[in-house]
Order: sequence, then structure tokens, then C-alpha cells
Amino acid sequence: MFFVLLVAHGLNTLVAVAAPISIRPFAPADSEAVIALWRACRLTRPQNDPRKDIARKRKVNPEWFLVAERAGAIIGTVMAGYEGHRGWINYLGVAPEFQRGGLGRKLMDEAERRLRAAGCPKINLQVRPDNPTAIAFYERIGFAVEGAVSLGKRLERD
Repeated sequence: MFFVLLVAHGLNTLVAVAAPISIRPFAPADSEAVIALWRACRLTRPQNDPRKDIARKRKVNPEWFLVAERAGAIIGTVMAGYEGHRGWINYLGVAPEFQRGGLGRKLMDEAERRLRAAGCPKINLQVRPDNPTAIAFYERIGFAVEGAVSLGKRLERD
């Protein structure tokens, strides 16, 4: 929050204005704030080391690892990826106090813009079944639950 002095009709008025939000690529100095945000959003799991996830993403399309920043604080993240067949979204998270304000949609719009520019024809993502709020969010922005089963195989232990 910052304050602006408005001078109109001879009256001086101090008005509180919310700091603007910017979306930019992740920088290494963001690491601890990003991990704290992921924890606050319950995105981390014991089997995944978030520092390793960040390091891995920084090797492949690092410019598609985006953060939302307001007044120097990281308040949102999204990772996008594309291997030539499908785009993928990971780690979409918005600080709890900023949820339901449109920031998740803005982060997804920017990720989608970048994927479209790369020629990506379709985006996939995974949501844990115990997170109906996230499923409803994605459905509101045009995603649909598909009849596919997600399988995984760890190639490296974290």
C-alpha cells in the first residue's frame, strides 16, 4: 500500500492506493519467497524438494517460470512447459490473501500467451482430487476434466 496526495479544487487529500502487481520471470533471488508461497498454498509434498524443482525448471524454458510481485513481495507463481506436443502447467499458486481477486487468471493468461506463441496446441495440468476449489477455478477459465488417468514414475529421488 502506498499513499498519493491528490490536489483538486484547492483541497489536499491523502488517498491509499494499492501497489501495482507485475508478472515477470523468476529470478534466483526469489527462491525462498517462492518456496514459502508454495508452502502457504499447500503445493509442496514431502516427495518433492522444491529447490530441486526450481533448479530443474531453470534448465528448461526458465523464462516460462513466472512470478507475480507486489511491493517487492512474491504473491503468485506459475510454471509453464512445452515439449512440442502438449503444454503443461505446474505450481500455479496465489498467496491466500490475494486469492479470488483475478491474479490466478492473470498468471494463467500470461502462461497461455507464451505457450501459444511457441505453437502449443493444448495445455494439460494435474490437480489433486482433494482440491475441488482448484478444479472449479480451472473449469471457470476453460479447462475440462478429461477421462485420462495420470501415471507417474520417479526417475530421481528428491
